[in-house]
Amino acid sequence: MTLAYWCVLIALFLPYLSTAAAKFTGGDFGPRQNHDPRTFLAGLEGWRKRANNAQLNAFEVTPAFAIAVVIGHLAGGAEQGTLDALAIAFVASRIAYFICYLADWAALRSLVWFAGMGLIASFFFVAA
Repeated sequence: MTLAYWCVLIALFLPYLSTAAAKFTGGDFGPRQNHDPRTFLAGLEGWRKRANNAQLNAFEVTPAFAIAVVIGHLAGGAEQGTLDALAIAFVASRIAYFICYLADWAALRSLVWFAGMGLIASFFFVAA
């Protein structure tokens, strides 16, 4: 299995880092949030709400990354080292995105998001 494929696995679990930050750090963890977690998450404020938003964004973008990695491999036009480097850079961009979201650095967060989307597109370009 390639490093790029391992990065897909990492990316699949990264949203749960945001989930943990949103749900388990405020001291109000308990049965209430587990019975209706969407209502609980909708009522969060501040950085915990931003953590939940980061979670939602991660769930939105991760399938595109996974597909890009698979297409990059199947197209066969790119060296494995290039695909691996792009995948590592994407995972790093998602970690930076999470940090920017929690810190409420909106402009930087948007730039990091665009960089991540550019990395996804890069899989197609290098494999062409």
